[in-house]
Amino acid sequence: MKVTYYGHSCFAVETGGRTLLFDPFITPNELARGIDINRVQADYILISHGHFDHIADAVTLAQRTGATVISNYEITVWLGRQGVQRTHPMNHGGAARFDFGRVKYTPAIHSSSLPDGSYGGNPGGFLVETSQGAFYYAGDTALTYDMRLIGESTRLRFAALPIGDNFTMGVDDAIKAAEFLRCDEILGVHYNTFPPIRIDTADAVRRFKAAHKNLCLLLPGESHNF
Repeated sequence: MKVTYYGHSCFAVETGGRTLLFDPFITPNELARGIDINRVQADYILISHGHFDHIADAVTLAQRTGATVISNYEITVWLGRQGVQRTHPMNHGGAARFDFGRVKYTPAIHSSSLPDGSYGGNPGGFLVETSQGAFYYAGDTALTYDMRLIGESTRLRFAALPIGDNFTMGVDDAIKAAEFLRCDEILGVHYNTFPPIRIDTADAVRRFKAAHKNLCLLLPGESHNF
């Protein structure tokens, strides 16, 4: 399962002959200035919540690629008003099947408003099950005991967890989340983009290693096979 990181919380997963792109925030991100957004592909775009740093390039990418956008109901309605043609609305606890596998929209503890200030619905994450295995993207969230339920029910190849602290979990809570999820392979997201979420990455890797977990930190444009 190939994962390509585009900075902040934006990454793509290639599975089942499809490309799933998460939380597209590329062009406004100085750390991703080397990424040519015109070369970013997507068959599906999954958006965890409405904040600008997770949705900034969604309309542009959806219109260019023709991707189906999967998100909560309020975000899909808003995107439709921006001219996005293909959307699939979801809400917490619900699951749906697509040609690449099954997606469940999971709870997240955060906030959600859209770039124009309108209501962004409930923030969430995604549990994705495919023929190549399952993975979990937590979205922007605090540590929750609900993550334990995912670990008890689903064997994960990897989990994408925020580690930047201040607005989301920090490193210590992300390690606890990995333990709840029973997942040893973690893709770190939502860190270093802005001053409030800058971290000591070498220290973060060491702390995960001490907990017998592998923290994968990629530069924008880099890929890794999980």
